[in-house]
Amino acid sequence: MSLEESIKHAYHESVSGERRGDTRDELEEIKSYIRSSNEIRVPNGSGEKLDAINEVLWQFGLTLAKHLPIHTNSCDVTRMPAITKGFMALDVSVCDLVIARGRLGVPGSGSMLVIMDKKGRILSAALSPAHVLHEKSLVEAVRDEMQAALDRIGLVPLFGRRR
Repeated sequence: MSLEESIKHAYHESVSGERRGDTRDELEEIKSYIRSSNEIRVPNGSGEKLDAINEVLWQFGLTLAKHLPIHTNSCDVTRMPAITKGFMALDVSVCDLVIARGRLGVPGSGSMLVIMDKKGRILSAALSPAHVLHEKSLVEAVRDEMQAALDRIGLVPLFGRRR
């Protein structure tokens, strides 16, 4: 079953009242989609987040992402800045996957890293508390969020950290 078929099947289960949670096959379709993605974009104004994301992608044996240099500050005035960054990236580029990272919601809500497919559907995500609570560097927080987003769908690292 493809990702599209998996989504359609889950939709029909939900409509008929038969949906009982995620299945192993659905996770496999998400992992397969991510593994087969050839064009991955990271929208932001600088490459610092890209380096952290690519370090984790490399550890998992996945295609490295490319920087999509767009001004994303306007996303911070929306209700869901990280998700809005992902949608913005899909509006201005052609890619298989977008990995966007930004504020979760209102100022003080922490951050979110979100992995979206080419239609803007969320495949995985990870959250961090407000910086004043975790006190990690930006690179460390992004690296941890990327790792957590892949871990939560059952992907396993193939390599150790790059030096």
